[in-house]
Amino acid sequence: MPDHSRDVNKLCAVSIVPTLSDQYFLKGFKKVNNMKKSVFITGAVVNTGFGIAERFAKEGYTVFIGSRDQGRADKAAEKITEKYGVYSKGYRADPAMCEEELRIVFDEIKAEGYLLDCLVLNAANLGIKQEFLTVSVEEFSDVIYTNMIWNFIIARLAALHMMEKGKGSIVFVNSNTAYRCIPDRIAYSASKGGALSMMRAMAFDLGKYNIRVNAVLPGMIKTDRWENNYNDCRAALSNYTPLGDIATFEDIANAVYYFGSDESRNTTGAEMVVDGGNMIQLYPIIPDEK
Repeated sequence: MPDHSRDVNKLCAVSIVPTLSDQYFLKGFKKVNNMKKSVFITGAVVNTGFGIAERFAKEGYTVFIGSRDQGRADKAAEKITEKYGVYSKGYRADPAMCEEELRIVFDEIKAEGYLLDCLVLNAANLGIKQEFLTVSVEEFSDVIYTNMIWNFIIARLAALHMMEKGKGSIVFVNSNTAYRCIPDRIAYSASKGGALSMMRAMAFDLGKYNIRVNAVLPGMIKTDRWENNYNDCRAALSNYTPLGDIATFEDIANAVYYFGSDESRNTTGAEMVVDGGNMIQLYPIIPDEK
């Protein structure tokens, strides 16, 4: 991972600021009139991200899979195609990539004949075990870079697709830790709070282009980390929800699909919390052992 703490503006040798003119579209590609709906999902090879990919595939979307690892992205795309019979393709989308490298990904999608209908920003740096008094500035900055600046770059590139199409939807997979903090995750909580503010600003700026921007805020999710009790997560108090259960991949995917599809055509700048009611309680009620 590059050191982003010194100068986050130096995203690559040439950081291109797009204009809102037709110059963006004069890159050797013809204008696309593909009617097939498509979605690009970052961090989509396992767990929640793959669950989101499956949800869109069930609805017939073309699914573009983003991952830090090209091989894993390719395998996930193959699984989607085999199971749902839709076109799917994997792309390397890594926070280590500069803006121009990421632009090539979106140009390739356009060359495939697609303008994106939906972008799902699911990938994140979890920033686990970053104690306030000892976490380095570099470690803190890496979390902020991935969860905010990198997402900003990708969202802007996707928005240019959507502007040509005349509509689109961007969905942040955020976290209830934007509001409720947990120990030793200062950079993660800060990044998620900042990303929510960015989401609202993007919704305001992009509304005139018929591009909606919303956020889903999960709580604890039954990921492989939860199943393997990574970081002792099964003992966390956030497991004790008013509904008596935590979210599955499908729960999060359904919320993301609502925001990503035309079912929410008049909704932008909104948040949907999917955490079993965790955020409404002052403290969790731990059931007596039987």
